[in-house]
Amino acid sequence: MQTCIGAVKIEDVKQFRISDRYAKEETKNMRIWFKMMKDNHLLRDYTYEDESDDTRTHKIFRGIDEACRVFDLSKPIWLDATIAEFKRHAKARFTKDCFIEEIDFDYLEIHVIEEG
Repeated sequence: MQTCIGAVKIEDVKQFRISDRYAKEETKNMRIWFKMMKDNHLLRDYTYEDESDDTRTHKIFRGIDEACRVFDLSKPIWLDATIAEFKRHAKARFTKDCFIEEIDFDYLEIHVIEEG
């Protein structure tokens, strides 16, 4: 008995595997710079460093959690435009549209400054 998902057989999906290197997205060291900006002036900044063996995505989300704790902010929402910008440049801006609560700055910028 063959099981299908749409037009793809499960047996075919099981055979297609990405190598462990790419599936885990491993990076050893990561530094992320968070900048709180208003009127083109830096109000506050914070650099997050993570040397764990975790995935790049997990490190970025932990960095955002930590920066929001340091800045006493709610976590921003990743809009489609923010995601696209981050994928292209390893840098993104969270504007007032990305926060549920009112913010007293123009944007929070996240920038991956080191991966290795």
